[in-house]
Amino acid sequence: PDLLIRTGGEKRISNFLLWQLAYSELYFTDTFWPDFGEEELYAAIFDYQQRERRFGKTSEQVKSK
Repeated sequence: PDLLIRTGGEKRISNFLLWQLAYSELYFTDTFWPDFGEEELYAAIFDYQQRERRFGKTSEQVKSK
C-alpha cells in the first residue's frame, strides 16, 4: 500500500504487513477507529499529498532524475 493509516494514537505498526509496508507512507492519528470519519480520512490524504515520495533515495537523487 502507498499509505498506512494508524488510528488510536499508537506510533508503531506492531509487525502488521511488515514486508508489504516497505516504502509505504505512514500516517498516525490520535482518533480511535470508531470515530475515524470522512474528515479525518481527507486529512490523511492531504498529508500524504504533501510528502515527497523517495522510495529509499535521498531528495537529491530524486530531483536529479
